[in-house]
Amino acid sequence: MTASDSGSDRRERLKALREAALHRPVLARHLTDGFTGRWSRRQWAHASLFATLGMLVAAIVPGFSASGAHPQPAHAPRHSMALALPPLPLTRLKGSQGDSWQIVRVQRGQTLGAVFEQLDLPASTLHRILDQSDDKKALTRLKPGTELAFDLPVNGELRTFRYDRDDSHRIEVSLAGDTITQKVIVRPTETRTVVISGKVGKSLFRSARKLGLSGNNINTLTDEIFKYDIDFNEDVGANDRFSVVVEQIWREGELLRTGPVLAATFTTDGKLHTGFRFERAGKAEYFTGDGRPLKKSFIRMPIPYARLTSNFGTRRHPVLGRTRMHKGVDYAARTGTPIMAAGDARVKSAGWQGGYGNAVVLDHGRGYTTLYGHMSRIGKIRAGQRIGQGTVIGYVGSTGMSTGPHLHYEFRVNGVHRNPLSITMPPPEPLSGAALTQFRAQTSVALARIQKVENIIYADVDAPPPAPNGAKKPKTTANKSKA
Repeated sequence: MTASDSGSDRRERLKALREAALHRPVLARHLTDGFTGRWSRRQWAHASLFATLGMLVAAIVPGFSASGAHPQPAHAPRHSMALALPPLPLTRLKGSQGDSWQIVRVQRGQTLGAVFEQLDLPASTLHRILDQSDDKKALTRLKPGTELAFDLPVNGELRTFRYDRDDSHRIEVSLAGDTITQKVIVRPTETRTVVISGKVGKSLFRSARKLGLSGNNINTLTDEIFKYDIDFNEDVGANDRFSVVVEQIWREGELLRTGPVLAATFTTDGKLHTGFRFERAGKAEYFTGDGRPLKKSFIRMPIPYARLTSNFGTRRHPVLGRTRMHKGVDYAARTGTPIMAAGDARVKSAGWQGGYGNAVVLDHGRGYTTLYGHMSRIGKIRAGQRIGQGTVIGYVGSTGMSTGPHLHYEFRVNGVHRNPLSITMPPPEPLSGAALTQFRAQTSVALARIQKVENIIYADVDAPPPAPNGAKKPKTTANKSKA
């Protein structure tokens, strides 16, 4: 039977079904009952329903008949075959050198043992490496950010372990069976002295970091060099300019770190401030252009942001109840608040002193001493120890004759008590002699570097060279240059 014959039969069956549906007694009765020559709404609904049913039946029945007329072919049988994969190259099977390095950066608090465990390496392998390593102490005290490399071929066994002993030397530890060999690879570094110059903009920290200064460099500017001359919260504007001389360590085109600030200038409100790093008696300090230390000999308040509760002078003692001389000043603060040394000093005594309770006496030289009383506890200091300005020597308390937590602070000159709030603090000792000569030689080089860079960056500005004693300076834009 042809396809045309099948289609003709399907149409004949559909026609027969439609006629049968229309001639059913029920439908005829519904369509003729009460017929007045015009169909009602109900008659129209019935006619539509039956017509729809008829069309559905006509559409479904041919499908069944067609499936019966054309049976589905049976599925062809399927067969599976095992095909051998091409063998791995011998170099891949054994693992060629350098094809499977994994780099790990040590996280805060993470140990070398934890790194080995993370890579599913046995602890016995770690112990073998440590037993034969010359850097056992360094490997067991890894700093956050340290880069470690592991050569792990497809068999999962550690073949080579790599780490940096320092900036210039990389160590490769190779494991082959029970044999461990160590190779030292020299990686030369380059030190560059650069001048970084820029404008404060919206944020000094953000601008300086963008130019390449480290966080420590910026803290040196704000907390050491210009701390006493510039209020960085109030005095600094967006157009103020800074220039900094630093040393940078480079290796194979990568900046490893930035060294301390060697020299710096800061222009704010048209006034130039300068600071230069110089080692005196083996200790690095910052000085003005004429050799005077930028750090003051003494800080006024051993506790920052404390509240003054009792002045120097005669008063009624809160414990004894009689009038007597108050030989210092009192600062109220919470128990446990750190107390700082007012200046560089040698610890004269640290311990219990009668009505002072836990107290510390510092000898600053040249006849100046300070006393700190009523401490809750004394810091990690001992008699005879030399400490720097700002060292924490103890914590606020209420020991001895005290009615509440506070610091009793005394300032003495040649044994005579003086008011620490009104006395003119002694100036720090300036450089002199051979030290001053050497300092001036270094200063001139640093100033020349800054002047050279600024002349290149700000060639369109008629600016005089920077001077140590301050001068009017034009505003500038951010830039960096190697000098």
